[in-house]
Amino acid sequence: MIRVAQIPAFDQDPVISEVPDPVRAKGQILVRMGAFALNFADLLKAQGKYQERQDPPFVPGLEGAGTVIETSEDCGLAIGTRVLVSTPGTAAQVISVDPGAVQTIPDSMSFEQAAGFQVAYGTSHLALAGRGDLRAGQTLIVLGAAGGVGLTAVEIGAALGAHVIGVARGADRLESVAAAGAHQVIDSATCPDLRVALRELGGADVVYDPVGDAPGKAAFGALRHGGRHLIIGFAGGKPPALPLNHALVKNIAIHGFFWGGYRSLDPKAIRGSMQALFTLFEQGKLNPVMGKVLPLDRIAEGYGLLRDRKAVGKIIITL
Repeated sequence: MIRVAQIPAFDQDPVISEVPDPVRAKGQILVRMGAFALNFADLLKAQGKYQERQDPPFVPGLEGAGTVIETSEDCGLAIGTRVLVSTPGTAAQVISVDPGAVQTIPDSMSFEQAAGFQVAYGTSHLALAGRGDLRAGQTLIVLGAAGGVGLTAVEIGAALGAHVIGVARGADRLESVAAAGAHQVIDSATCPDLRVALRELGGADVVYDPVGDAPGKAAFGALRHGGRHLIIGFAGGKPPALPLNHALVKNIAIHGFFWGGYRSLDPKAIRGSMQALFTLFEQGKLNPVMGKVLPLDRIAEGYGLLRDRKAVGKIIITL
């Protein structure tokens, strides 16, 4: 028997159950999970509001890390290989997964670091280096900069040589944003007019927007001619009402970005992005911030931290 977390019904926190050991599906591998991460998407899935809907009961989790314990023929992975995993249902001690959904991690990367690395860092790197076309010397605005993906966007933007402006709520959270590499920070809790404040700092070439709503619209208004606005998510509650006439006049590109969609849209881009990120990690340019590390029995506490937005960085659950 193995232990798993399950969402019993929409709008309920996960509960811990014991289920039979999984049997490896044909062509798949078995991974003993060491840790998995909670994402805002997990909260939305538990509410029935995520774009990839699952009906309860279901095992949450979208990413994690562990050790290969059983392999399939010609998969190229040996037993004992340490991997990160990208698949629904990572909140289980053992999972059966397609070999294409795993990737070998550096020896210097812990399971706790790897568990929350893929979605957050993958989203930020592929969005910024790809659709955002962020280049050294350009200016990047990161909204929700103290959140799980926001901090990674700050780190990666700085690593790519950009001037980074981080926007977050609360002076204590802004300390983490500055430590991650932001050159300038703005406290959204005390800023009377975010658009004006950003324009006074010179505006930006790229906006990284996991928040949406009014902050997203304000940051859009600070984009320079030829700028790019990356729509990452809507943690603020609703999409930003972006004035498309301004996009036309200023030649601004608006890009929707869903990292999970690249599994089918362009899986090679995901793998190439992760290899670039592993290189940055081994060079010491990326330092994953774990907002909280909790055992499986306290996963409901992790969901509460997500709801209340009290964690800085990723919430990691160990198995």
